[in-house]
Amino acid sequence: MIKINVFISDKTWKKNIRRPENYLKRKLAILKKNVFFKKKKLEFSILLSKSSEVKKLNKKFRKKNKTTDVLSFPFYNSKELKKNIKENRKVYIGDIIININKIKKNLKDKKIFIKNFDKLWIHGLLHLFGYDHKKNKEFKKMSKTETKLLNLISKNAE
Repeated sequence: MIKINVFISDKTWKKNIRRPENYLKRKLAILKKNVFFKKKKLEFSILLSKSSEVKKLNKKFRKKNKTTDVLSFPFYNSKELKKNIKENRKVYIGDIIININKIKKNLKDKKIFIKNFDKLWIHGLLHLFGYDHKKNKEFKKMSKTETKLLNLISKNAE
């Protein structure tokens, strides 16, 4: 079971994805069948936001006074997360914030918007699982997993 809580702080999101929560739940239903998520009791939140809010959060929590496309705030480090999952506990893995302005920049095509949105929330989700991309080896591992999950949800798209 993987549960998502979706919060929308900028109404522009609904112009691009009419029902973001339903959309994400459909995508997660596809991922639940994957061994990566099977038999795990997980929960996380996504805040669909805009540049100004993302910039504030980035400054407050990461000491970077600039906007970005996605922020992830894992609740556990990867070792603690694995322990809790192994003990079959219901685990809140963290929060993801996605910036609509970074996705929409120079975009008019809805399909490309959706593709970029999927890439960002999957990327953020992997950070919640402890993936990183600071070193080349970590980057390759994260990219490979990201591509696998994106292909899975794209292949099963409506």
